[in-house]
Amino acid sequence: MLSLPQPTVASSPNVPVVPMTENGPVLEIILRHIYPYPDPPIDTLDELVQVLEVARKYDFTSVIDRLRRRLVAAQFLEACPLRVYAIASRYDLDDEAKLASRATLSAGLDQLPVHDDLKSMSGFAYHRLLQLHKQRAPDALALLELPDDVRCMSCNGRRDTVDHPPRWWAHYEEAAKEELLARPTSDVVCSLPFLQRAAFASGCERCAGSILSSFWFFDQLRQKIDALPATV
Repeated sequence: MLSLPQPTVASSPNVPVVPMTENGPVLEIILRHIYPYPDPPIDTLDELVQVLEVARKYDFTSVIDRLRRRLVAAQFLEACPLRVYAIASRYDLDDEAKLASRATLSAGLDQLPVHDDLKSMSGFAYHRLLQLHKQRAPDALALLELPDDVRCMSCNGRRDTVDHPPRWWAHYEEAAKEELLARPTSDVVCSLPFLQRAAFASGCERCAGSILSSFWFFDQLRQKIDALPATV
């Protein structure tokens, strides 16, 4: 770039000047990534996209590698995973797209905000993400099967109810199906607050103890859900 002929600047006739279309703040971040100084902070995805675009333009491989790691920082994945996925897909960052696709599962695809970055995402990339959600949700729902040996001392204390599931199960199953359709992960359905709501909804004083004694079942359920395909 420096070897290309440039017009002489009257104020600095002996200093080569190379015009650049990028603004000063973006170029400053780029240069601070290149020179042996600590990487400058990048606090927004807007800023990161601008810097990434310039780094790709000038083929700054080491800068791109550090920006890729920054793209999937926890603060971005938790706040806007769909936007991170769109950016990663736009720049063919496959590993980062996979991480972002996993994060969208916990957030719920329909609940995520729309951003202009999604305009640059291909239909193929979005279809893959949509298929991930559509396939994982029914697979997670299929795991909601209560073992026969899960019992409640009160609900199953009579001869005519001994073979019935505890009352908490109906409340848990209904709420879990709704949750897994929106967010097909184990984060919520295996959490203590979620289980407590099922115990209270049952109206049975012994159902809470039944749930606590069934920790092994929820541990297995968590492992099975977590083992389902989680990335595009």
